Amino acid sequence: MQTSQPILQALHNMGVKRTPLTRVYRSLFSEELYLSAYAKIYKNAGALTPGSEGETADGMSMKVVRDTIDKMRHERFKFRPTRGTGIPKKSGGIRKLGMPDFVDKLVQEALRMLLDAYYEPRFHDCSHGYRPGRGCHTALQQIKQSFRGAAWFIEGDIKGCFDNIDHDVLMEILSRDIQDGRMLNLIRQGLKAGKLEEWEYKDTYSGTPQGGILSPLLSNIYLHELDDYIETVLKPQYTRGGKERRHNPEYRRLEHLLKRARAAGDTEQVKQLEQTRRQIPSRDMYDPNFRRLKYVRYADDFIIAFCGTRKEAEAIRDAIAGFLRDRLKLELSSTKTLITHATSEKAKFLGYDISIYQVNDKLTAHPHMLAQRRSINGHVRLGIPYGLVNEAARDYMRAGKTISQSGILMHSDAHIIDLFQARFRGIAEYYCYAVDRCHLQGLKHIMQQSLAKTLAHKFKLSVSKIYRRYRGTKTVEGYSYKTLHIEVPTQKGTRDIYWGAIPLKTVKNFSQPLNDAKTYYTTNVRSDLIQRLKADTCELCGSHDRVQVHHIRKLSDLKRRWAGRKDKPSWVIRMITMQRKTLMVCHGCHVNIHAGRTPKLSS
Repeated sequence: MQTSQPILQALHNMGVKRTPLTRVYRSLFSEELYLSAYAKIYKNAGALTPGSEGETADGMSMKVVRDTIDKMRHERFKFRPTRGTGIPKKSGGIRKLGMPDFVDKLVQEALRMLLDAYYEPRFHDCSHGYRPGRGCHTALQQIKQSFRGAAWFIEGDIKGCFDNIDHDVLMEILSRDIQDGRMLNLIRQGLKAGKLEEWEYKDTYSGTPQGGILSPLLSNIYLHELDDYIETVLKPQYTRGGKERRHNPEYRRLEHLLKRARAAGDTEQVKQLEQTRRQIPSRDMYDPNFRRLKYVRYADDFIIAFCGTRKEAEAIRDAIAGFLRDRLKLELSSTKTLITHATSEKAKFLGYDISIYQVNDKLTAHPHMLAQRRSINGHVRLGIPYGLVNEAARDYMRAGKTISQSGILMHSDAHIIDLFQARFRGIAEYYCYAVDRCHLQGLKHIMQQSLAKTLAHKFKLSVSKIYRRYRGTKTVEGYSYKTLHIEVPTQKGTRDIYWGAIPLKTVKNFSQPLNDAKTYYTTNVRSDLIQRLKADTCELCGSHDRVQVHHIRKLSDLKRRWAGRKDKPSWVIRMITMQRKTLMVCHGCHVNIHAGRTPKLSS
């Protein structure tokens, strides 16, 4: 049996060489491909989320894989309609999601692995969304490195991108590279599968279903056309001139006057001329022969840094809008697509405020001269958006005072401390590149007060007694921090759970290259779960009758549910002992588990 690794490696090599795929549909006959796909998705929280027919990962077996392959061989596999649901958007409104059934998720993941291996080496470096080894921070790194000296930012947002992807255009893009009718028909059938909303079937005429495993990759393939247009058409069109702008004539004139004043010994004149020279740039910021365009995209949001005039920036925006309208049948959002002056205003991208430094009184020593220079001007500033700290603190305050979190009082004190720490660490680590990261200290102070009040509420104690009970210190990177901590016994000793000790210094190391190593196709996914599944043996009674996987969402939930009970079911004992949220069981034991009956352990 051919493993999935050689298949994915071969597709990757074909993608590098731009070789069209001709018989790729046969790869869907590999059991190992589906087992690799299962190993990737079974840990996801959505694995136990039912689709339109109520199917989940619970009950997965080798028979499911073999039946799916048999349907693929005879071209009888059909994607089922997704179960429509919605989640509220942060900006208001509802984001519609489609929940596929588990077998459809399994096939989508297998397709994603094949297409990702082929298309990933073809994507441009400016794309960072939904790609291995890339994310928000790699996009911000590229902005920090390449957007220096920009005059304008063009903030782009595609209106309803994922819901408005044109199926015919997408299939035309795929057909240029995939010359296999069966594969194209399978992808098209998945796009046209429809959805069920309140038990009413609705056709899907456009868009890729948000919530589907394959959708992010298909959207990247679709928007790669935009990346290609900007990188190969607009960037050469708006890039000209040498390495630097030409010298500013006014700056050179002041330098000449300053030299004469120094020779004449006129210190008062020297001081005045130095102050005047410091207020103007040394280079001509309006050099008509110097143009630069840099571009970064994350999913359907993009930002362009442009060195030139505002009129040209508007022409670039209009050209992109025309390309999206004429080629991709998409529309730029008029309210979110903005042209921002780089030094006097702030562009918003990926939750950061982005601008260009213009600080004439920030001087540093020149490395080769005795004089000082304005070294910070022209560099990119990444900052925390105005009001973000107050907005995040609002969840822990009422009427201007901090409050306890009554919704988590049923948890242990260790869990409460760990939850607060995880919440703050998530915000602090995301804004690790912000130059004003220290402003998060205010949020930390409010969250610490809320944590102390929550613990005081739980144990009916005063806040001062809580501080005395949990007070501690922790050293991080050579600095000692005051913490609230508790030691929790574990099988391997004790674990120190604490609040605080998160340094809020800005991370300034942007010298490392982007992490775009393609390691996804060489990863060995023969996990312990797959070996247990292929053993085809019930882990409770030893039977080989229709062995399948029993799934639970969280092992911690199982432990909490049965904590303190002497007579635990055999399957609970086995899962807790193995420290796994999956269990291989025969059909009879699986029925007994769901019926509340206790299967017997093998002797």
